[in-house]
This record gives sequence, structure tokens and C-alpha cells, in this order.
Amino acid sequence: MDAMNTLAAATRYEVAPGYRVNVRSGPSTKYAIVRTLALGATVAIHCQKYGEWVGGPYGTTNIWDCIATGEYVSDAYVHTGSDGMVAPRCA
Repeated sequence: MDAMNTLAAATRYEVAPGYRVNVRSGPSTKYAIVRTLALGATVAIHCQKYGEWVGGPYGTTNIWDCIATGEYVSDAYVHTGSDGMVAPRCA
């Protein structure tokens, strides 16, 4: 499998059912909302970084998931099955 196919096959994670999660420009609620995920959305996590502590349906965490360039969601709203990082740390 070449690099493009590997990237296309990235693991997708479910966003908490019943939540329309705000996507922010950085790893904190102080950053601007760039869009809102639809109900039932799934996301691919490109990398993760530490930021503001947030409580949600999957606990309280300071891990933020980068789902696209300049787009972050709190890991407290993403079902990764882990309390730790599941992707490389963002540069």
C-alpha cells in the first residue's frame, strides 16, 4: 500500500452521540470556532496536543485532537477508547 492509500485509510473515531461539537482554531475554548461537526460525525485524528482542560461525555482531559490543519476538538468528545494519546503529538 502506498503512502496516499495509507493516509486515506486513517482510523476514524466517533464523536459523542447527540453532540454537535465545536471545531476550534487551537487547543482551547478561547480559540475561534471554525465550524461545528454534524450529529453522528466521525473524525480522523492527524495529531494531538495538550491544551485547556475540558469535561465531556468521555471524561475530563487536556488532550485536543487535530482533525485538519488549524482545526481542533477536545478529546473529551471523541471516542478513542483511550485516556491517553492515540496519534502522534502535533509539532
